[in-house]
Amino acid sequence: MNTPPKHHARIFLLSHMRAFTSLAGHILGSHPQINGYYEMHISYEDASALDRQLEVFLEDETFKPGSRYLFDKLLHNDYALHPERLDLPEVKILVSLLEPEQTIKSIVDLFSQKPTPEPLAAPEAAADYYVARIQALAEFGRAASQPYFYFDAELFQRAPEALLPRLTHWLELDSPLSERYQIFSHTGKARKGDSSPRIHSGRIDRTPVDYSHVSVPQKVLDEACEVYRECRRQIIERAKDSLKVDD
Repeated sequence: MNTPPKHHARIFLLSHMRAFTSLAGHILGSHPQINGYYEMHISYEDASALDRQLEVFLEDETFKPGSRYLFDKLLHNDYALHPERLDLPEVKILVSLLEPEQTIKSIVDLFSQKPTPEPLAAPEAAADYYVARIQALAEFGRAASQPYFYFDAELFQRAPEALLPRLTHWLELDSPLSERYQIFSHTGKARKGDSSPRIHSGRIDRTPVDYSHVSVPQKVLDEACEVYRECRRQIIERAKDSLKVDD
């Protein structure tokens, strides 16, 4: 087993639920230099969290020989990232948002399918989660002491041919990221990311998902859109580099 030291470089993706983050993790985690692909549910408050990250990863996975990075994604305000406290020589930070209507409808659709009643099956609760999360990401951007790369999450489906080369460059990888990816031991499992059949395809599926059966009150959607526009503007303004749908 090729176990890297605690100071092995890290990649953190800061985003929110239903923003193509499982797809992002699988594409990144399929690269020879990157280990990890799912959400580990760890708060990175200090350097001790890096030991915990290694423990979680090694429960089910092994490190790739010659690899450089360990990846995690943070999608909830319960988990914080303070890169300046981690005592790492290298941290690569990605921040990504998906527009509100698709996100909120996708959250409602997902939690409506659970066998027991879930608060996030209600549009208002889903919107509350989304708004609180993107506000926290904007606050991270305002306080960030390390550079980050921002991208619109839609690009994973709409224009991966534009996004993947930019991510390859930002992460300083020695070979390109691919639209095809591996299926891993936790692929499709609950609490590990996307559990839909699409994630098992092993490639980017550009077919849009139809959420027309999900209704969101217009007032709820309008308020979420207003917060999204302002938070996205602030995050992009403070990003070291960015790629947007309209670029």
